[in-house]
Amino acid sequence: MKPKPAPAAAGAPDPYFPTSGDHRYRVHRYELVVDYRPGPNRLAGSARLTAVADIALAEFALDLAEFRIGRVLVDGKAARYTHRGGKLRVRPAKALAAGAAFTVEVHYTGNPRPVRSPWGGLGWEELSEGALVASQPVGAPSWFPCNDRPADKASYQLSVTTPSPFTVVASGRLLTRTTRASSTTWVYEQSAPTSPYLVTVSIGPYRPVPLTERPAAPQAGYVPQTGFVPERLAADFARDFARQPAMMSYFGEAFGPYPFGEYAVVVADEELDVPVEAQGVATFGTNHLGGGWERERLIAHELAHQWFGNSVSIADWRHIWLNEGFAKYAEWLWSEHAGGPAAAVHAAAAHRLLAGLPQDLRLADPGRRLMFDDRLYQRGGLAVHALRRALGDEAFFAMLRDWTAVHRHGVVGTEDLLAHAARYTAVPLGPLFEAWLHRPELPPLPG
Repeated sequence: MKPKPAPAAAGAPDPYFPTSGDHRYRVHRYELVVDYRPGPNRLAGSARLTAVADIALAEFALDLAEFRIGRVLVDGKAARYTHRGGKLRVRPAKALAAGAAFTVEVHYTGNPRPVRSPWGGLGWEELSEGALVASQPVGAPSWFPCNDRPADKASYQLSVTTPSPFTVVASGRLLTRTTRASSTTWVYEQSAPTSPYLVTVSIGPYRPVPLTERPAAPQAGYVPQTGFVPERLAADFARDFARQPAMMSYFGEAFGPYPFGEYAVVVADEELDVPVEAQGVATFGTNHLGGGWERERLIAHELAHQWFGNSVSIADWRHIWLNEGFAKYAEWLWSEHAGGPAAAVHAAAAHRLLAGLPQDLRLADPGRRLMFDDRLYQRGGLAVHALRRALGDEAFFAMLRDWTAVHRHGVVGTEDLLAHAARYTAVPLGPLFEAWLHRPELPPLPG
């Protein structure tokens, strides 16, 4: 199938986060320049956004935490603004016409801190040595002004200056690294369309650990894979992540070609509750080293998100099961492929677990309170397994590869998957999706 372009980000506000983002315009590109001093946790930044107005705009809004604003320019001219409650509201000197391209430039300084949420702090997190960013779902404004909607995907250039002993890892390809006096500037380019919450930075005393060797000649399917870890953990990381290149190869066969140019893994020198995916990067804690299936499945899960969630992104947070259900099922597929328990065995265990828990979750619209509930992950994996059983393996994997190709770097919702999957069978799938996605009661175990 021929890939189609990513759909526009226009639409209604996100029902789970109605105050996040501004659906009246779309950002095409961010150019971020950040100077960060880890000791005092001080950030000075400038952001230049290139955007298009979907309707005529006398004013528009950006999401940005409580930084001090230096100046705001629209198309190079000073603009009036107000900044409170995490919203930077901008009034250009001249109203923007519908369809007009425009640029907005924001200069800001302050002490970055996580955005408060029901799930704890989100976004920029200060570490004992350095910092990291984990923004899902609405933490991006903790460190840069943005249109914080998962559907508003843009390209990014990110320049980070920090003291020279630190390494900077960010979404995208490293373009340059320049040292002047005691500071080093790292410039990364992410050309693939990226949701704001999937832009990340890690700053720390990391050592690069290559997981792949660059071939002498161009090789189809080759993806550079590098770990960035504290020196004392380099050997542990090389051992525990040794099978990641094999995962990458298998997922490329099962899901279609890896959608980005490279893949980096950061191990922060602290314990983290869960690993966190970002565009082309995953961040783990020291507690995620140590080997064993529970840790290996997390490696598979975060890698699978590069296809499901990062390249193929959700239109709004109601559809989070599309990210987490497919990533959960990728764990089970890897186990099956690598000689461990088959996906059906994992599915049976998940079904037993869910059977003993409350039956009040609707997968296709779980509500904000339950969007990160573990039941969503398990039931999402089971729904994908049910679809595999209904289609059969040949049609199922063809459906997956076409899904990631048709919607590569695009935006989807649950109904898009239903329409797509229906093309691979003559059997009506409506009853299956109704039972698994829209009703809270747990259906029987598939197959």
